[in-house]
Amino acid sequence: MRNATLLSTLFILATAAFGSDEWSQFRGPTGQGLAEAKGLPVTWSETENIKWKTPLPGEAWSSPMVSGNDIWMTNSTDEGKSLRAICVSLDTGKINFDVEIFHVDKPETKHKLNSFASPSPILENGKLYCFFGTYGMACISTHDGKKIWENTDIPHATQNGAGSTPISYKDKILVCIDGMDIQYQLALNKSDGKVAWKTPRSIPFKPTTKTDAKKAYGTPLVYKWEGKDQMVAPAAEGFYAYDPDTGKELWHLKHPGFSNVPIPVFANGLLFLDTGFMKPQLWAVKPIAGGGEKLELPPENIVWKIIAQGTMLADAGKPDAKPVTVSVPTRPSPIVVGNRLYMVSDTGALTCLDTATGNVVWIEKLLKEWSTSPTFADGKIYLFNQIGQSYVIEPGDTFKKLAENTLEEGCMASPAVCGKALIVRTKKALYRIEK
Repeated sequence: MRNATLLSTLFILATAAFGSDEWSQFRGPTGQGLAEAKGLPVTWSETENIKWKTPLPGEAWSSPMVSGNDIWMTNSTDEGKSLRAICVSLDTGKINFDVEIFHVDKPETKHKLNSFASPSPILENGKLYCFFGTYGMACISTHDGKKIWENTDIPHATQNGAGSTPISYKDKILVCIDGMDIQYQLALNKSDGKVAWKTPRSIPFKPTTKTDAKKAYGTPLVYKWEGKDQMVAPAAEGFYAYDPDTGKELWHLKHPGFSNVPIPVFANGLLFLDTGFMKPQLWAVKPIAGGGEKLELPPENIVWKIIAQGTMLADAGKPDAKPVTVSVPTRPSPIVVGNRLYMVSDTGALTCLDTATGNVVWIEKLLKEWSTSPTFADGKIYLFNQIGQSYVIEPGDTFKKLAENTLEEGCMASPAVCGKALIVRTKKALYRIEK
């Protein structure tokens, strides 16, 4: 695994747009959960390796973003009536700003596992871009907390509350809009919040598709293919690739799921895509340049699928190899380190796969209830669950647990990495975990 770790480190160095003290968007600078960091702690508790702990008001599952001495998050109070942004000092843990972005008289209903501020914001160049689903998006100044612009013309029926996190691309903000009523890919100008482009989903739904099965909570990913940028977006019954500059659809691929949550991962020339509910599958897909008359991705570009039954171990050629059942997540996103993909299911089954074949290398059952995505940093994989446990493992072809730690509350938000610190948001507090 030394070679795998080296490959991941080179990938981070080559693609990270920010330094080790910047965590600008969901899953970090690359959007893949990979961090350039050294000297992170392996063990912690409420009394060990905690530089500070700050109780947070309200309820929100958005992940923390870091720039300079600021940690920014979205938040909600008053049972979803006040949608907010909050800033905490990296040095001291003091709350510097707590500002209202939108006020909602009658908040929409949400799922019991969701919050009214679940999409993570984008933090860059002195601005914070906040998305609150059907209520819209806004940009605020991180210098004084004042609103620069807002766009409230993005109504869509989410049924369970907002879940799609926007990403940054050049001078645009890219976000998936997939409600029960309307489905499209959207790009807003960073300068004024106006629509840069808007592209409807092109795959017709099956005649049997119910209204609530047309929604999704996807987060897009930009990657480079044949020297050009592509953006892939998971949606109900389809994966879509677009030109992120223009919104032109490049290709699409039908799948059987909906309510997609995990962000795609691109590594080793393949996209790893989660089909979502009801019976989640993981697909490894080779992209194409696309953009021609025929948009359907060729079947041969689906390299492998994990369909959660009868999957063989990587040593399938051995006489004692047996089929195993793989649990594909519906909430946590996967991570790739070298030629291995790691994913943790909603119920805590941690699986290591070979990226080229989809063969299972190993499966380990951790404590249940997961929503957060794994993070790779300092040669280790960090995992946090909903009930207060966290695990540090060493990537490799055998499961190796380096530590199991506990905090008072569980995590619904994925951590940020800043220098030698983990910035961890639990259900009730924000921590700076550092030696």
